[in-house]
Amino acid sequence: MRLQDVADEAGLSKAAASYALRGLKSSPHTQQLVRDIADRLGYTANPVAQALAGGRSGAVGVCGALHDLWHQGLAVALAGRLRAAGHVSSIADTDGDPDRERALVETMAREHVDGVVALVTDPEARWWAELPEHFVVVSVGDVLTWRPQAPSVAFDNVAGVRTALAHLAGLGHRRIGLLTTGLPSTPGRPAQRLAGLIAEERGLDLRLVSVPPVVGRSAGVIEDLLAGARRPTAVFCLSDSIAFAAYRAAARIGLDIPGELSVLGYDDHDLADLVDPALTTFGWDEDAIARTAIDALLSRWEDPPDDEPPARVVFRPHFVQRHSTGDAAG
Repeated sequence: MRLQDVADEAGLSKAAASYALRGLKSSPHTQQLVRDIADRLGYTANPVAQALAGGRSGAVGVCGALHDLWHQGLAVALAGRLRAAGHVSSIADTDGDPDRERALVETMAREHVDGVVALVTDPEARWWAELPEHFVVVSVGDVLTWRPQAPSVAFDNVAGVRTALAHLAGLGHRRIGLLTTGLPSTPGRPAQRLAGLIAEERGLDLRLVSVPPVVGRSAGVIEDLLAGARRPTAVFCLSDSIAFAAYRAAARIGLDIPGELSVLGYDDHDLADLVDPALTTFGWDEDAIARTAIDALLSRWEDPPDDEPPARVVFRPHFVQRHSTGDAAG
């Protein structure tokens, strides 16, 4: 029994029937109708077989900066969604390096991988436009400037960064360190750029510091920052992994959190409420992010849109106030 038979029985196109079976782009009534017909006709989807029949391998790459604990968790969630859909996934570590990201993705495009879900390091790189058209790219984190046709799952960094800096400013902080693993070669990261603009609006002294991707090494860089003259009274870390390194740095030089240093994260990792003091941070719906990204990938395979804009879904973080931020010292 073929999917086309189910579609014909339901009076739908093959693509519409496929969407309905996966709970996409259709009403609950249509979805139930198509499922009932599929059950009655004995149709069972086999995604791997369909991929092979369509000239695809059924393999999907997932890449991100896996030194980051939140990226690790999201990569696992993405791989789980792909496995549930019958696809094989290959997870690769970009190490937060834009050159390594390019090498990995271009290798995937050459080696019979059908597409990639990229937790992007450099969304403004021009090489994204040079990948083959049939190679489906779904970006997570930011929209790809040079591949506008690519579906994206973006983050509302405007809301997140504004909330973060407003929170710290409201506690009296004026000297703030912005800590990120972004390299100098990726100056276009929107969250970093936004933070500078918003800090300027508020009259804040914001110092951008790039730290190594490994917690142990980044703690040393943060320690130098905190031991210097006119040290920041607060640090806004663009991942909870960096925030945990800030805890280590503060402990080494004897700074109390939050009495002498406020620390603000950005991921709400599982460890955030286990450290002492519990980390103030931002929460994201990781399950919904993973589901949306994989649905966008599968939809592009089954019904590549020629006349409609790419799927772009924006997730907004929610502020999780705990105990790692307090009034500015002095």
